[in-house]
Amino acid sequence: MSFIDAVIAVAAIVCAVVVMCTARIGRAPALGLLGAVALVAAVQWLREGFYWQFVPTYLLLVATAWFVMMRPSGRVGGIAARVGVGMLVVAAAFAWVLPPVPTLPAPSGPYPVGTETFRWVDPDRPETATDDPADHRNVIAQAWYPAAELTGSGSRYLDGLGSLPGRVSQIPSFLLRGYDRIDTHGDDHASVARDRDRWPVVLFSPGYGAPRAFYTGLVADLASRGFVVFAVDHPYETAVVELADGRLATPVDDFPSDEAAGERYMSEQQAIRAADLRFVIDQLDRPGALGSRLSGHLDTEHVAAIGHSFGGAAAAAAAADDERIRAAANIDGTLYGDLPERPLRQPFLLVESEHAETGHSAQFLDRNAALLGGLRSGGFRFEVGDANHYSFTDVPLFLSGPGRFAVAQIIGGSRGPVATQRATADILGAFLSGPLGGSRQDVAAAAAAHRDIRGGPVGR
Repeated sequence: MSFIDAVIAVAAIVCAVVVMCTARIGRAPALGLLGAVALVAAVQWLREGFYWQFVPTYLLLVATAWFVMMRPSGRVGGIAARVGVGMLVVAAAFAWVLPPVPTLPAPSGPYPVGTETFRWVDPDRPETATDDPADHRNVIAQAWYPAAELTGSGSRYLDGLGSLPGRVSQIPSFLLRGYDRIDTHGDDHASVARDRDRWPVVLFSPGYGAPRAFYTGLVADLASRGFVVFAVDHPYETAVVELADGRLATPVDDFPSDEAAGERYMSEQQAIRAADLRFVIDQLDRPGALGSRLSGHLDTEHVAAIGHSFGGAAAAAAAADDERIRAAANIDGTLYGDLPERPLRQPFLLVESEHAETGHSAQFLDRNAALLGGLRSGGFRFEVGDANHYSFTDVPLFLSGPGRFAVAQIIGGSRGPVATQRATADILGAFLSGPLGGSRQDVAAAAAAHRDIRGGPVGR
């Protein structure tokens, strides 16, 4: 929430409470205060546009002004008016729960961050999610990279802003109207940092149905530490993504209700995602695929695949199929198909939210244990205390601090997204350092620097 947003919300509530609770304030001073708040609200509207979150605040200003002007007489009328205004006070606090423009944490690494989005079409794969036989698979990857300097141009947070579907990952899209003003801490088309000729590459796959945007805090932090991170959207499964031809793709809802069929479906989707990640690797050395900024600046001998939730499963599946991937990490993801029985050759990292908070399924626990037990190059497993499944994403930041606190009392996640992402980025940064395998000492030290993170090396 911006400073002007906070001023409007707090001032409107304070004015209403003062007017309701005391008769000593005169009509002229009360109207003067309300007029000043209304003026600030008008400036905000003209500068930033209309926010649905502030409708109760606007109504509260009108209702409070009406109360000052009319001073309802009689016991019943006075009580009814005060109850009505009091209800609007509660509703106006909604602006504190869902701020119009969320604030993302600034990256913690030494580099400023640049970003560029690539929208490719795979000519060798038909798009199975549509009925058009001419459709081929689109793969959208947003690169986040260490920059030489910032351009001041900023970057768009979410594809499709201005023409979103009714809901984005179950969030009503009208609440996202101000998300074009989110500071992603990444500048479009900034030049690549010149400290080294080539930078290690990390592929990132999001959770099931989640757009790549919802992981901006984590991937930008990794980029600031000296990695080129390609955050990948998987069309027709992700909530919304712009395709190469400018169309917006939204989910094709064909998830089976039968448990066995659902398992097969997730296995098939896992394979599609893994193929998307392998296609991104194909583009890293393809002439012209990366444009002038990144071409020639990627160390394609050091490529890792990571992901959150279903994206973590996709990263592990891609690593199992492609020796070009030198390390892989799964953040809180359940594995599908025969993946748990396939011995990974690469170093592997499993980061879990706290079991007591998330309530991981038996499939999650058993399948990840099987994968860890078959590692050929060893790896690490860490459980992040007081983190829930969503703490690795930006989504909790869509709520204000008081809102996050209230939700954490219900579903857990009291560690918070900023602390969870910082700890995860530290562990990932250590694990991915050097030959994308990280020394045991460095990874253990990164975990030990944060409170209540349990685990350590596994396998060889």
